[in-house]
Amino acid sequence: MNKPASRPGDVKAVLTGLAPIVSGNTALLILGSFPGARSIAQQQYYAHPQNQFWRILQTLWPGNPLPVGEGSYEKRSSWLLDHGLGVWDVYASCEREGSLDAAIRDPVANDIASLRLPRLAAIAHNGGESFRHARHTQALGVPVHRLPSSSPANASWSFERKVQAWREVFARYLDLP
Repeated sequence: MNKPASRPGDVKAVLTGLAPIVSGNTALLILGSFPGARSIAQQQYYAHPQNQFWRILQTLWPGNPLPVGEGSYEKRSSWLLDHGLGVWDVYASCEREGSLDAAIRDPVANDIASLRLPRLAAIAHNGGESFRHARHTQALGVPVHRLPSSSPANASWSFERKVQAWREVFARYLDLP
């Protein structure tokens, strides 16, 4: 019996997410859904220049500039930790073409409960796809919040409106100016 010929697009590669950025001082864990194509290629969270994640954080701490230039991602990661933040994603791996959450297929969830974060005060889901996992993160026994997505695909929220929503959550758990 002949095996049917494969068509382009039949087989999709399984994509693997990024390691968490957390420390023993993480008070607020921000969970995205899964890194976009540019983030995976660069092995950096929120690497797409139109994603507003880093810009939102800079707006929340205007007197403490985010590092730029060579080696800035490692310095930004330290900056996050210095501010009591942690970053990870709800999915460890998935199949996806492009970067949109709607294109995620066959996701495998990260084991959020395996993180040992003694100072964890809350979890904030960055966007709706991530927030679909709130029932799992609520089992960790800390408050769980839904943030408007920092993705450029979330054009229905203005930058100012996103900042205000993030500020309201962050101010409950972190020192903001």
